[in-house]
Amino acid sequence: MTLNEQYLVDVIGFNPVERSMLASIFALAARRDPGFVQYDPAATVTGAADIYLVDAENAEAMNEFRTLSKRANLPAVMVGAGVDSMGFPLLPRPLQWARLLQALEETVSAATGKSGGGKDDEGGTLPLGRTLSASAAGRSGAGGSATPAPLDAAAAKKRALGDTVLVVDDNASVRMFMKAKLAPFNFEVDFAETGEEAVGLTGTREYTCVFLDVVLPGIDGYQVCKLIKANKQAIKKTAVVMLTSRSSPFDKLRGSLAGCDEYLTKPLDEDRLLEVIAQFLPSSRKRDKSRSSKP
Repeated sequence: MTLNEQYLVDVIGFNPVERSMLASIFALAARRDPGFVQYDPAATVTGAADIYLVDAENAEAMNEFRTLSKRANLPAVMVGAGVDSMGFPLLPRPLQWARLLQALEETVSAATGKSGGGKDDEGGTLPLGRTLSASAAGRSGAGGSATPAPLDAAAAKKRALGDTVLVVDDNASVRMFMKAKLAPFNFEVDFAETGEEAVGLTGTREYTCVFLDVVLPGIDGYQVCKLIKANKQAIKKTAVVMLTSRSSPFDKLRGSLAGCDEYLTKPLDEDRLLEVIAQFLPSSRKRDKSRSSKP
């Protein structure tokens, strides 16, 4: 069980491609503080979501949300070019990961402490003015506000969430950038500046993902990738993502021949980076595997 406060997000509307992308977004968003998990009525004991994500261009979705919102003051984020966003934040298409996560956090923050909402067992107002998800409510006090994890529990949180990432780059600015982008998702991150150091670390630790620069002191990224993928366990559990300014088709072919799983070019696009991180989470891999095994 994760240690961060989580909110359930009910997704209303959206086409199958967007829903698949949203599933990946929420696989990653669940790791944040606060975390956001896609609402599944069949797996939820509370019978209600905490926040809504609505396709504003889908009339049926909008009607469904209007019906729900007549019963309570529901926090929501709208997506699309809908004429009537009902006063909620409206994000344009195509969906951008970073902007969506920011909008969800801002909506939760704005809704926290509003009066006139639902009550907990002792009469206190719940943070979102309605029923909290079971995971969040289980960590709430009598007044309904969640108790944050103590600062000295940071290491325990990372262990509970699992997933260690290795960033291999001799450029300090790139290492700092990657550290800043990975930190909100509570990954445990190791860093290496040379290919030899990276090979040594991957030989002693299990990584979910290795972000690997091509141009390194000593052996280059292509050789490092081949050595990592030579480990039978790494082939199954470790994704190697090339992280380089070399963007020619030949360079990408070399990366593929070395066994890399993805090839990202610098300067990095944040949305694409988050998409790749989510793609190689164990939960996402299991979901993709189950889909591919279906007839």
